[in-house]
Amino acid sequence: MIFIEARKMDLVTLLAQLGFAPAKIQRQDYWYKSPFRNERTASFKVSRERNIWYDHGEGAGGNVIDFISKFYQCDAAEAAKKILELQGDHGFSFHPPTQTRAAAGEKKEYTQNKIVIQAVRPLQNSVLLNYLQERKIPIEIAQQYCKEVDFLLYKKRHTVIGFENQAGGFELRSPSFKGSSSPKDVTFLDKGKQEVCVFEGFFDFLSFAVMRPKIVSELTNCIVLNSLAFFEKSRALMEQHDKVFLFLDQEQSARQKAQTAAEWNKEVNVTKYTDCSHFYRHHEDLNAWLVQQSQPRQKPSTRLGRGM
Repeated sequence: MIFIEARKMDLVTLLAQLGFAPAKIQRQDYWYKSPFRNERTASFKVSRERNIWYDHGEGAGGNVIDFISKFYQCDAAEAAKKILELQGDHGFSFHPPTQTRAAAGEKKEYTQNKIVIQAVRPLQNSVLLNYLQERKIPIEIAQQYCKEVDFLLYKKRHTVIGFENQAGGFELRSPSFKGSSSPKDVTFLDKGKQEVCVFEGFFDFLSFAVMRPKIVSELTNCIVLNSLAFFEKSRALMEQHDKVFLFLDQEQSARQKAQTAAEWNKEVNVTKYTDCSHFYRHHEDLNAWLVQQSQPRQKPSTRLGRGM
């Protein structure tokens, strides 16, 4: 029974909670840069319809239990147990065994397949600053909300942009890396206001801070989900506000969350939740809109602002 229930866990949702976002989506096929190594081209495919994965780089695949077994180097029974525990958690923070010795029958220590934060400091790395410039985020905006983070993964050191969540974990980004450290959680910027803007990822939040700095700094609270998996779990926090403005991505799973919010409006017959994605409906997300609007001979629209 435990294996049957564990196999029902959606792989796409699980990967999102681990901090992995798809590089591209083709109908029900989700392509990722492999969770098992660093790579430039996404070669890890998840069939959401069949809920199975296949790593073309290694020529191996399987179901959700097989994935957790490989990711945490544990047996199938332990993997199934971890998956069931995850279904009731607010975050995703599995930790491999921490034994320092490995006698016969004991679990080994596998710290190399965990992200281990080594240092956090103000943003200054030129590669990261250039990356921010490519995404049309001014350095002074990024430095208000982000840090420069060093971490180890598979014994390799990385330096990336870090965006901290409520639990002390980080969303981690660079031109060649996208992931997160444990524990995974939302980021809530509380200014004591009765309105809140909700963003799927922190680059969308930074983009809004570029376009409407006064709104972000003075006039509204902000929630950055850091994963769509936290949308329903954040309902109680969103419900503390009179108005909730949603700036979610345009892909199907995000559109479904916006529809869920519309149903919540119907429950109380009040328009508490407002879907603001129509402002950037021809773009993947808010940051893609900002990048396009910043191209030569194009002026940013003045429609996106208060009154959202």
